[in-house]
Amino acid sequence: MATQVTVELVPLADGGSAEAAALLAGIYLEYFDESALPMAVRYARAAAEAGLPAGQRTYGHILATGLGVEEDLARAAELFRAAGEGGDAYAAFNLAQLVDDPAESLRLFEIAAREGIVAAGAVLADRLSALDRDEEALGWYVWAAERGHTGVMNAAACWCRDGIGTTPDLIQAVRWFFVMLTHGDGDGIHEAIRLAKAGALDEEEIREAGRLARAPGSAEALISTVLRSGRT
Repeated sequence: MATQVTVELVPLADGGSAEAAALLAGIYLEYFDESALPMAVRYARAAAEAGLPAGQRTYGHILATGLGVEEDLARAAELFRAAGEGGDAYAAFNLAQLVDDPAESLRLFEIAAREGIVAAGAVLADRLSALDRDEEALGWYVWAAERGHTGVMNAAACWCRDGIGTTPDLIQAVRWFFVMLTHGDGDGIHEAIRLAKAGALDEEEIREAGRLARAPGSAEALISTVLRSGRT
């Protein structure tokens, strides 16, 4: 399929379509081996020189990672900035990881996150946590977790449990432990069991956590195996 698409796009890109060139560059990078790197570089550069944000971002990525070219972080940053100013949220995310100014980096991560880049929200949360801006950090951990970022679910759960950035909220904590389990990570369920055994939540609170997690089965399993067995 990728080969067929390239055949269709090459005449358009060679005819001056920046959009086609950017698409071709992405296809060569994603679906072909290293032998296709020169073509990826060629079309990404063409799209970038035409001022297309997607092309600027792709060529910036090539320069930042040294894919088929000599690494050039300064030029990559220039391209990411231009693409970001053109409305490309992924470019803003990429630039945020290159700039030296912490305040600008935070601003760019937030721009990318507010445009829907979930990974940007997760990184933003980590950066805010490092600055002891816990309430803001928790907000972004929860934001990213709600959008399926598995890497921050444990942080969201533990912070809600321990009252970091918020008042302790065990329902929300168990909610995220349940969500972790639905994503194949069973580490958090042990903490949910511990909380249930300690009597920290009653049946209705566990059910509410299960409802929020869209995992009512996990809630009923916890109730039947822990609460109704006498928390032994």
